Amino acid sequence: MAEILSQSEIDALLSALSTGELTAEKIKDEEAQQKKSLRVYDFKRQNKFSKEHIRTLSMIHENFSRILSTLLSAHLRMVVQIEVASVEQLTYDEFIRSVPSPTIINIFSISPLVGNCIFEINLDIASAIIDRMLGGPGRVSRMRRDLTEIERALVGTIIARTLDSFKEAWQNVVKFSPRQESMEMNPRFIQIVPPTDVVVLITFEAKFGDSAGPLSICIPYVVLEPVINKISSQMMFSLAKQEQSPQHAKDIREKVEQARVPVQIVLGHTDVTVGDIIRLGVGDVVPLGAFVDEDLQIYVGDRLKFKGRPGTVRNKMAVQVTSVVEERELEDE
Repeated sequence: MAEILSQSEIDALLSALSTGELTAEKIKDEEAQQKKSLRVYDFKRQNKFSKEHIRTLSMIHENFSRILSTLLSAHLRMVVQIEVASVEQLTYDEFIRSVPSPTIINIFSISPLVGNCIFEINLDIASAIIDRMLGGPGRVSRMRRDLTEIERALVGTIIARTLDSFKEAWQNVVKFSPRQESMEMNPRFIQIVPPTDVVVLITFEAKFGDSAGPLSICIPYVVLEPVINKISSQMMFSLAKQEQSPQHAKDIREKVEQARVPVQIVLGHTDVTVGDIIRLGVGDVVPLGAFVDEDLQIYVGDRLKFKGRPGTVRNKMAVQVTSVVEERELEDE
């Protein structure tokens, strides 16, 4: 409601203008400052997530992007980089309108939380992944069609690994069991919540070798509402301290000990010509430049770690470790 001035206030205002104590420029500046202090509120789009919630969700999914990058790099045998581009809240209708068509929309649940979420993969990125999994270099094919059954199965393996990474990134906040419910290509056929419901949209920038494109995760507010109090920076910092506990270090050690690494035993070295190889026959001997009483070199990965003697155990070839190669020995060489 506009304020009505009294006659005395009008006289004082006119007097200030005539004496120069108040100018039109000062009035405009005051009005501009008042407009800046005002904030428009849209009652049709209420903010459910606070700034602290958005900040914490960003931290959680930065961890998710690191886990997924490592996992996909090993699975696809190529450099995969995934980074969080933005975290924002909007209505579900706005999210659906922003999704291109066609695209790959994976609907998944996170029991025991009630409701479904969406993991969307850009079709160009999906084509690069499929090309790589079929033995190609990971080239974008710019396909604009529905996936074949084989392609759906290949994408399904990536989705399964993505959901495992999603579960691991959230396990310190809430423990759930993600499960893929369905896969669609047209976003208009997807309706996991009413159009006006608020969702949080986490957008990622993904690089698969020379290919790049967006990924996104859509989580409705109604799904996170039962655990919204746990999504806070204070909670994340307390969890970060817990991760430094002896039990956490033990868990990491157990995971590292389960990692598979290649082991190679070098019997010796020699140089032969192509002609010598062509003339090789049954019974021929190729000298390897090593003595029978010398220890063999045992490599773990590409590093010399042990020395040992060859032999057999239950009619199978084996090697007995006789010494451990220290780091200083490698430096002296």
